[in-house]
Amino acid sequence: MRAARALGHSCRLVNVVAWSRYAGPLAGRTVRYLADAFEPDFILLTRHAIRAGETSLRALLRGRERVFWYFDLPARESAVALGRLTERMYLTSHLQVDTFRGAGVSWVKFLPQGVDPVRDTPARAARPEDACDASFVGSGQYPHRYPVLRAVGAVCRLQIRGPGWERAPADLPVAGRAVHGRRLAQVIRGAAISLGANALTEQDGARATASNRMWKTLGCGGFYMGPWVEDIERFAVGGQHCAWYRSPADAAEHARHYLARPDERRRIAEAGRAHALEHHTYAHRLQLLLAGREYGLSDPASSVNVTNAG
Repeated sequence: MRAARALGHSCRLVNVVAWSRYAGPLAGRTVRYLADAFEPDFILLTRHAIRAGETSLRALLRGRERVFWYFDLPARESAVALGRLTERMYLTSHLQVDTFRGAGVSWVKFLPQGVDPVRDTPARAARPEDACDASFVGSGQYPHRYPVLRAVGAVCRLQIRGPGWERAPADLPVAGRAVHGRRLAQVIRGAAISLGANALTEQDGARATASNRMWKTLGCGGFYMGPWVEDIERFAVGGQHCAWYRSPADAAEHARHYLARPDERRRIAEAGRAHALEHHTYAHRLQLLLAGREYGLSDPASSVNVTNAG
């Protein structure tokens, strides 16, 4: 909503999750009434919209411009159903574009997540327990992440936080559960390096694969180090805005390098945040979305400028 208003649009949020909890079988009618009363020209749906029911959604969408923006990776049955119903879909994962097209959603385009300039801001201070060389925040049910976490943890003080680490191997230094909002900003502030790690093997070979962890880190002014994949530098350039590693051993070497160079690390983190705010906010993304355009992977990251889109 902030992005839409920043672009000069009037907008209304209809919380389908809340209404499905409190209104029960009347949720669909309630959602439709609240949306219709606003008389929208354009409807942007997230994955939770399917809870309103297909009958109510069909009536609400009839004759209106609309798009479903899907932020998750798995092609869940509910997401496919909403994509078919909406007929127009944006994905934050380039990996799944062909999957959803093959599932019957003919209009599918790529639009990554971005930075919220209001919420994704540097914390003034970190808690003493957040101080570490490297931090990883993410779900723990993906063993594909273990090798890079072990490699980095072997050369510096690593802290791991997030859900699903209860059964993690004992050699992984789990420091806490999920963190969000300002607490996440504090964790980013306390770490010299904020680490990224792909959850699935197929992500390693996908184009422009970046989780929301990267955007949160850049917005919060942290030094981000994540896995290199094809076209990832269309988002941020390694050595200028962040750092990219190509293997667990390479991640460990990068950690050693940047931990020994705090001034270089600080300069890159500051440049990364400035770059994200200039080119990668949700207002930038929304301009593309409203214009029916996708995020282009043919333009060099150093010259990406979508502020005039739409």
